[in-house]
Formats: sequence, C-alpha cells, structure tokens
Amino acid sequence: MKRKAVVTGLGIVSPLGNSKEEFWSGLQAGKSGVCAVDRFDTSNFDSRIGALVRNFDGAAYMDKKELRRTDLIQQYALAATQMAVADAALDLNAIDLTRIGVVTGSGIGGILTFEDQCWTYKDKGPSKVSPFFIPMMIIDIVPGLISIKYGFKGPNYATVSACCSSAHALADAMRIIQRGEADIIVTGGAEAAITQMSYAGFCQARALSTRNDDPEHASRPFDVDRDGFVIGEGAAIIILEDEEHARKRGVPIYADLLGAGMSADAHHITAPAPDGNGAARCMQTAVQDAGLTLEQIEYVNTHGTSTPLGDIAETSAIKRVFGDRARSLLVNSTKSMIGHMLGGAGAIEAAATVLQLHHGFVHPTINIQNQDPQCDLDYLRDGGRPVPIKYAISNSFGFGGHNITLTLGKHMNSAG
Repeated sequence: MKRKAVVTGLGIVSPLGNSKEEFWSGLQAGKSGVCAVDRFDTSNFDSRIGALVRNFDGAAYMDKKELRRTDLIQQYALAATQMAVADAALDLNAIDLTRIGVVTGSGIGGILTFEDQCWTYKDKGPSKVSPFFIPMMIIDIVPGLISIKYGFKGPNYATVSACCSSAHALADAMRIIQRGEADIIVTGGAEAAITQMSYAGFCQARALSTRNDDPEHASRPFDVDRDGFVIGEGAAIIILEDEEHARKRGVPIYADLLGAGMSADAHHITAPAPDGNGAARCMQTAVQDAGLTLEQIEYVNTHGTSTPLGDIAETSAIKRVFGDRARSLLVNSTKSMIGHMLGGAGAIEAAATVLQLHHGFVHPTINIQNQDPQCDLDYLRDGGRPVPIKYAISNSFGFGGHNITLTLGKHMNSAG
C-alpha cells in the first residue's frame, strides 16, 4: 500500500502579498495584483502591465552576501521556503535531514541575471562577467540553495516544463513520498521573469494582454473581451510530508495530495489542442491515480490564463471529462488575480487549492463582465462562496503541449 502525501506547510511570495495570510485574504476578497510595470522603461512594449511582487525585502531572509549572489527568483524561493519550514514547524535538530528532499520547478530561471551579464559581456568583455553568473542563472540552483541552507540531503533536483514546471515538481515530490524514498519533500516553484528580454519575447509572441490603461481588469479569464495573459511573478513552497510522519510530529495537516495525471497535446508549440483532448486525458488520469471517481470531484482550479484559445480549449476539456456534471462544478481561475506566474503557476495554484479545501471557501474569478458563450461553466464570476469541498483538481498547461493535473483532497482531520 502506497504512503499518502499531505501538506503541512506553505510559504508564499505573490502579487497579493508576501505571506500565506495575505495571499489567502486577497483571494477571498477578489483583489487584483496587476499594475503598471515600473521596473524598466516599457514605452516601446505593446504590453506595459504585470502582476508584480511588491514590498519584498530580501534582507529579511538572507544576509548581504547571499543577496549579492542570488537572482530574484532564488530570493523569492528562499523566502517562501523559510516561511514554509516555519509553518510546518520543522525542528531541524530533531529530524533526519537525509530523509528530506527538495524538488522545485521553474520555466525560465535566473533570466534577470542572464540579461544583466549579457550586457556586461557586450560592453566590458568576458573578464567582467560575474563568477556567479552560472549559479545565479541555472534553474536547478533553487533546490540546491535550499538544501545547502537547511542541510536537506534527500532527493534534490528541478523540473522544467514551461508553465507546468512546478506542478510537475509537486507530482514528483508526491511519488517520492509514496515510494518511501523520503519522509518530507520541500516542493513548489518560483519565477521572476518580468524582465526586458522576457517581456519582449512574450510581447512578440502576442501572448500578453495590452489592456494597458486598465491593469486591474486586464487578466479576465473566460470573458469575451480577454486579449492575452498578464505575466506574474513570485514563489510558492509547499512542505509535502508522509502522513504517518506528520502524525508522529503532531503537526496540523492542510490537505492531501492524492494523484497526478500527465499528457501531451502533440499539436503546436504554443497553442493548445482546440478539442482539449490532451487536457481531458490528464484530468481523467489524475482522478484515477487518486483512486477517486469523476463524480467525487467538486471543484476545478483551471489553468485559466485569459488567452482567447486557451480558455475555450480548457472549457471544452472539462466538459469532455465531466459531461453533464461540468456545469454544476465550481470552476475558477486564480490567475484572474495574480496573473500567470509561468513555471511557478502550478505550485501557487496548488497552494490556492489547498487553502480553499482547508478553509471551505472557493475564491471568485474576477473580471468576467461579459462571459464568453463558449466558456459556459460556473466560474464564480459573482463572488466567492463558502463551500465545504472534499476533492478538487488543479490544471496546468504549457508551451510545447505539456499538460498536468493534480488531485487534492481535504484532510479528514483538518479544521476549517
């Protein structure tokens, strides 16, 4: 019998605030985290908006030397990890650190460092490139830094699959615990890609919203006037733990991570398969993997990016999977408030799903003013609802046709 993976800690750095409490409060209130991008001159960009992390003080989590030697993505991840470790009440002096691993995901990694160092190389030559250029840029340095900081010596690596990256990290973390290869995995993801080159690339791909004069209403999944996603940033770190191990420690459990399903569209490098076939197959597999039936799923946290093609394809996939029940499901988009965190999206949306299961409240999808008739499900456009849901799924889809769905459940002894 495989072991059960449960969530015992959460750490959040997000456009809605830099704590679990601020994030949850913002979700409940339907607060938008989108604003004008003011980190660089955006006057030549088609899109000039983003879901930025505000009031983040890296010095509160690391010393000056660490700050100089880490990219923003690593600072976000380390801060979220410190919060999650504290939230899970991990006593590092009383626990076997060889049984704790780290698996995190990111789509782009330290692109701010990459851009800065490219300019340095061009202007000043190779001798002026930082000796920390490579470790500040590579994606797998995030789990490396976390393990070094805390002494975690279990499985340690990063996952990269575009906007599915951190959801794949959670799925891998769950499997490692189920197989008994570790008792705890520090998992999740981070992204800090609101940079000039990244922004230019997404603009040229015509992927971003250009509702520049109305940032707070720009991320509008399932609305007929949606015009692309809003790029976001931040980190979500989740302490995933073997249920029996957590019980022996006597710590509260937020929720269960029960299953995962993965598939490929095999269709196009950026566009989803129009019929939602790949997305449907991974949803079905995720529910089966959890040992549940489709009738037990009550809520879907969608990928819900606010792109013209993606929202329709995902709606079609949900209807393909759930049939006549699709219209009675609770369906929402966390991205309507925090934008699209790219490789970090799967983790922060899993965290949002965990909090909704734990508190028995399903957050709204904001900015649906004229619902697309092809998107005809209950997206909670009129506000959040107190609903004691037991089982939910969370979707993530990515460039390259990657698809992953996570199945989560309310822990039977959890409060809220």
